[in-house]
Amino acid sequence: MKFKVLLTFLLFSTVVSAQQRARDLGITIGVLPVGKFNAITDVVGVTVGHTTLIKGNNVRTGVTAILPHTGNLFQQKVPAAIFVGNGFGKLAGITQVNELGNLETPIILTNTLSVSTAIEAVIDFTLNLPGNETIQSVNAVVGETNDGYLNDIRGRHVSKADVLNAISVADIGKVEEGNVGAGTGTVCFGFKGGIGTSSRKLPANLGGYTVGVLVQTNFGGVLQIDGAPVGEVLNKFYLSGQLKNNPDGSCMIVVATDAPLDARNLERLAQRAMLGLAKTGGIASNGSGDYAIAFSTAESIRVKHEKPSPLDTVTLVRNDAMSPLFMATIEATEEAIINSLLMAKTMVGKDGRKVEALPHDEVIRILKEHNLLKK
Repeated sequence: MKFKVLLTFLLFSTVVSAQQRARDLGITIGVLPVGKFNAITDVVGVTVGHTTLIKGNNVRTGVTAILPHTGNLFQQKVPAAIFVGNGFGKLAGITQVNELGNLETPIILTNTLSVSTAIEAVIDFTLNLPGNETIQSVNAVVGETNDGYLNDIRGRHVSKADVLNAISVADIGKVEEGNVGAGTGTVCFGFKGGIGTSSRKLPANLGGYTVGVLVQTNFGGVLQIDGAPVGEVLNKFYLSGQLKNNPDGSCMIVVATDAPLDARNLERLAQRAMLGLAKTGGIASNGSGDYAIAFSTAESIRVKHEKPSPLDTVTLVRNDAMSPLFMATIEATEEAIINSLLMAKTMVGKDGRKVEALPHDEVIRILKEHNLLKK
């Protein structure tokens, strides 16, 4: 995975020499098998790119771009839906996606006050694609979380060039996690949050479909890992009296699948992502904007911008075959959130504020005590 880092002065350290994902530590969440990279990019065609901005003492932010396929998204739209877990957020493009049931631009994640900049960049990107010379409307989909605890968010340091870079470097394969892209300055459960991802692969007799999830974590509650009460044991949780940060902040969840699903069943898939968030101990607090964007990459059901016939004939997954996909989404969302925490590193940011990384050694000890470690 290619990504850009703008680095002029860095003040962060980590409690371990190298961060490790859940499965590297022996934490196996759920029962379904994962894909090759255990990432959203296991869904064929999906690419992810980051621009990471770390400047001086106060800039800790960035951009993450998710592209459903590498072609012209405006001309070959993908079925999509958005579910609102809690609407304290600024998700641009939601009404058209839910009205028409499709997505026509890359999905951009960034910080709260950079949404408008990202919209302009996505419009520029889309208008400049060959074949789009006559289009006069673009529905840019841009999500956000507020990274203002560690980042000088009022400075609005994200530029259109940063957004366009994240799109241009988007690639298949391994996805960088933790303090990168839109997760650079986020906080989750009072620990350093960030970008996380995971995937699940259904067996052939259930369709053989892949579900991939990518998250931008910046929310609170009482952290659980595979059911173990990690936040409670560490005495760092909402209403504990020890946690300085409140539970507000938001979580963006992007769900991709190659299963041929229409917008109605994609919304049902997005709803299940919130169950994965809940399993980690998230509470969707008053000030948390929690959204799930789900899309299908199946070529057979792409929505062509211009088509001679007014009718579509498509083959879709039946309602009674959806439950395995629901389960895959829940498991992948839960693990993606945990990966975002485990891959994040301790960071010092705005006004000298410091957010510690989740301590791996303590997590391992707690999970061993609950007989949950598979390693």
